[in-house]
Amino acid sequence: MPVSVTMPRLGESVTEGTVTRWLKQEGDTVEVDEPLLEVSTDKVDTEIPSPAAGVLSRIVVGEDETAEVGSELAVIAGEGESAGGGGAAPQQEEPAEEAEEAAEEPQAEAEQPAVEEPPAQAAAPAPSGEGTPVKMPALGESVTEGTVTRWLKQVGDTVEVDEPLLEVSTDKVDTEIPSPVAGTVLEIKVPEDETAAVGADLAVIGAAGAAPAEAKPEPKAEPKPEPEPKAEAKPEPKPEPKVEEPTPGVSYNEPAAEAETSARPAQAEQKAVPSAPQRPSAPAQGGEEAAGYVTPLVRKLASEHGVDLASVNGTGVGGRIRKQDVLEAAEKAKAAKAAPAAPAQQPAAAAAPAKPAAKPQPSPKRGSTEKLPRIRAVIAKRMHESLHEMAQLTTVIEVDVTKVAKLRSQAKESFQQRHGVKLSFLPFFALAAIEALQAYPIVNASMDLDAGTITYPASEHLGIAVDTERGLMVPVIHGAGDLNLGGIAKRIADLAERTRTNKISPDEIAGATFTLTNTGSRGALFDTPIVPSPQSAMLGTGAVVKRPVVVNDPELGEVIAVRSMVYLALSYDHRIIDGADAARFLVAIKERLEAGNFEAELGL
Repeated sequence: MPVSVTMPRLGESVTEGTVTRWLKQEGDTVEVDEPLLEVSTDKVDTEIPSPAAGVLSRIVVGEDETAEVGSELAVIAGEGESAGGGGAAPQQEEPAEEAEEAAEEPQAEAEQPAVEEPPAQAAAPAPSGEGTPVKMPALGESVTEGTVTRWLKQVGDTVEVDEPLLEVSTDKVDTEIPSPVAGTVLEIKVPEDETAAVGADLAVIGAAGAAPAEAKPEPKAEPKPEPEPKAEAKPEPKPEPKVEEPTPGVSYNEPAAEAETSARPAQAEQKAVPSAPQRPSAPAQGGEEAAGYVTPLVRKLASEHGVDLASVNGTGVGGRIRKQDVLEAAEKAKAAKAAPAAPAQQPAAAAAPAKPAAKPQPSPKRGSTEKLPRIRAVIAKRMHESLHEMAQLTTVIEVDVTKVAKLRSQAKESFQQRHGVKLSFLPFFALAAIEALQAYPIVNASMDLDAGTITYPASEHLGIAVDTERGLMVPVIHGAGDLNLGGIAKRIADLAERTRTNKISPDEIAGATFTLTNTGSRGALFDTPIVPSPQSAMLGTGAVVKRPVVVNDPELGEVIAVRSMVYLALSYDHRIIDGADAARFLVAIKERLEAGNFEAELGL
């Protein structure tokens, strides 16, 4: 029976939505959970999947029209049913006429092969359910969809259980989707750069050794009308057993790419040809256009550690280069450099060519245009909304961190031995900010004008801004108020590393009540951060620099001395936080840092 497609509730306060685009038209066939239309509300833009399989018989709400939550958007008729609930008689007769024509066509086409019949036959077995579907996973509580950024396997390729199959991007995280079973890729349902809802089918994996549906009709249609091309095609597969004996796992083995191009037809050449020029460019571009066998994580690690992927032997399936392979290669390179590094002249000689080599290399992106990444689009939208929905103001204070600098210099070696991470200034700033949040909770609060409420969280959930290859990410230290200096330092190092290597979970980048951004890591004295909604404040820490400062000496009075100084910039929502509140908060941080009473935290 016909199934009604209704406007879903896309948020607690959302009462209506606008149809921005229909992805299917009347008469089109749709599958369960296949994207049907795009809807925009005042809070989110998303795709609405089809609730059933069948034919889109009627569109009730057109594009650019608004519908209330629960109202009917379209009608989907099941297989064999009439197109449209109130369809006329001709609509019911058309399927019968088409069935008669379909029954007559095979008889006429049996003698003369048609070009249109093989695609129809190839498409039929794919959704038949003979294989295991690969579905879009739920990558976070609030994530409803994901965009396929790259397929790591193609139709006909063999995959193992948990082997990376494709890359997916959401508004919170970029990750790889592993194969749920071992077998052969029979069908790819969602191509690259297309978005699918959570639970939608992305691909179909058949049993090991199963051929994709598209491969069967081709040999049947070709031998009858074209016996001569068949004879020419046979010499090409003959070199296969000679050149590449381990055929099952060679599709993702970089060293065997050249052999594959000479042995396989056009499909193998399409994979191998782009991979050759892209390997050397991967370190320079950050891996944006690297070969299909290398994941973004591996390309990024190789770029960061200066590892040439062409020289790395992959230990993954089919010789695929994994994260561990790059890290091991980087460690070996460090060990090789450390051995001859005893003479003092060698490091200087090694550093000299590195500096001029980095300067004249222009970015390959100069003069080019690329597609806006999804995460950059989300950042742009949220920053714009945050800046315009708040009355943001920034207050800057200068802090003398000379005592902290001395304590850090004394304890950094023992600290790293105990906790396994380096001791930077950031954990000191974070601990001082957390203690100030506990004393002045208005800075940690959030306001809801519609409800007329101010919410004071029971804990301090500290967001740490991290610069990544994909853009600015903010992982969260949940319950930061319960940690000491060592615990905060370890959490910052752990979250930053996993964020940069794309190992962070969606829940770990959500729920911050206050954010800390270390703009001084790139030498900036201070800036005016934009507060991310629904937070009310964000603290920016500048670079710690030594400069002459007037200090009050008990014996000498006012004297000029060299001190370690830093600027702290607090951006806040002036609708909820007054200037006096911001000043008290910053002074509390200033007094805590200038007192420098961290000996107990450092074990001194």
